[in-house]
Amino acid sequence: MKVTTYLFGSIEVDPDKIITFPNGLVAFEKSQRYTLIQEDPQGASFTLQSLDEPSLALQIVDPTTLGFHYELHLSDAETALLKAPAAEDVAVMQVLYKKEVDGKAVIVPNLRAPLVINLRARVGLQKVMETVRPNVTLSNLASAVSL
Repeated sequence: MKVTTYLFGSIEVDPDKIITFPNGLVAFEKSQRYTLIQEDPQGASFTLQSLDEPSLALQIVDPTTLGFHYELHLSDAETALLKAPAAEDVAVMQVLYKKEVDGKAVIVPNLRAPLVINLRARVGLQKVMETVRPNVTLSNLASAVSL
């Protein structure tokens, strides 16, 4: 399938590589289909490109590359939405955004709303948390997640 994007122009997307977020993402609830683009195979970040809104592209990163480790409690509904994944099939990613700090623009991760993706089923959700604890546990999974 061919998709025209704002950042990458026209790209070919393998339908088997589409990640669906049934509830969308915060502020982008209507955009539910995405693909991952990694410009630098050695790099730590990816672009989560919306297929529903070609101008929507978010930079995401594995939190372990920033020294942050999540342990998340998933509700029964969240586990069902993710199609009851095995721990080894789950990826947790942070969305990066631009923020003004002391008059300078800096890129920071959104710690309170990580993305949780079942890589095998290609389905994900954004886990919005009231508070962030340094160690939060992924429960309802068979074993601990290591990224």
